[in-house]
Amino acid sequence: MTLFYSKLTGRALLSAHFWEAFVAESKRSHLNYNQIVRIIEPNTSVLDLGCGDGELLSRLIKEKNVQGRGVDIEEEMIIKCIARGLSIFQGNLDEGLKDYASNSYDYVILNQTLQAIHKPILLVKEMLRVGKKAIISFPNFGYYKLVFQLLLLGRMPVTKDLPYQWYDTPNIHLCTRRDFIDHCRKNSITVLKIIDIINEQKLCRVWPNSRATEVIFIIQS
Repeated sequence: MTLFYSKLTGRALLSAHFWEAFVAESKRSHLNYNQIVRIIEPNTSVLDLGCGDGELLSRLIKEKNVQGRGVDIEEEMIIKCIARGLSIFQGNLDEGLKDYASNSYDYVILNQTLQAIHKPILLVKEMLRVGKKAIISFPNFGYYKLVFQLLLLGRMPVTKDLPYQWYDTPNIHLCTRRDFIDHCRKNSITVLKIIDIINEQKLCRVWPNSRATEVIFIIQS
């Protein structure tokens, strides 16, 4: 996960360790797909958007016997998915899912990708059209340590693992847990379940909008 970039010196430099830990934690959570695997019913159909190297889709096929297909735009990821023996399509998610028929999948997954989409609202609508249910996960930018960093330091931190300026980071739409709930309410989207995660897949049950580092929404139209 890539967030922000800014030149830091002195006291601010000390905060870089937090950002490294936050990103490392999010990556571990992203790589550990246990929560999403638990959600998916066996013998169903799954479309995994922004599937990356296909690790999640591969697990779903092996553990839940799903009929799965992945979509990613990066050629390197396409090659890795093919090496896993996965059905994969190279496509730009910002163009929507016009090649997919309505209700053609039981689940459409968007895992840790929403914040990098140029037209996230369009994609969410398309996911709900194509899938009977949509599973969307993203880093919670309401996480209290992120808020404190901005309040106390007044700048966007940078670390060795976050080599981007604020103006060229791939994360262009930062969203909190509460933001997404509000969007669902305003657009009559049914939230079936929210899974709040903190500390490497530990469930967060208290004050999730400020304590969860990652959230997973299961929604339907």
